[in-house]
Amino acid sequence: MNTTLEKTNLTMLTDFYEITMANGYFANGFGDRIAYFDMFFREVPDKGGFAIMAGVQQVVDYLTNLHFTPEDISYLRECGIFSEGFLKYLMNFHFACDVWSVPEGTPIFPGEPILTVRGPVIQAQFVETMILLTINHESLIATKANRIVRAAHG
Repeated sequence: MNTTLEKTNLTMLTDFYEITMANGYFANGFGDRIAYFDMFFREVPDKGGFAIMAGVQQVVDYLTNLHFTPEDISYLRECGIFSEGFLKYLMNFHFACDVWSVPEGTPIFPGEPILTVRGPVIQAQFVETMILLTINHESLIATKANRIVRAAHG
């Protein structure tokens, strides 16, 4: 039995803004500048005081599988706004940022960094959308589950 699961390439599941920002950094020679991006949240929606960190493994899976396919490059080329130099950069894209995160299952609080990305600004900028989507969604589910268990005195 084959137990290997094929990883889904989610590289293009991003805001177009992230790609245009990366293009701007590339065009202006800033692509190798080191940037830090911290993820945090402003408030707990239901006034529960804290949330539960979740989605870390999904973020790791996304980052380790991050690459642009020939189809991705063709689509971006058809948009007519990206230079061939930038498209070549994307063809050879290899995620090389450092990522630090609060451990899965940890209570997290508003205004505190819960995940940090450090690396070349193009790469750090590009992964913003998927990290936000993943951590926000998974933490919402984990937080709700935590509250249900506590309410049931479990």
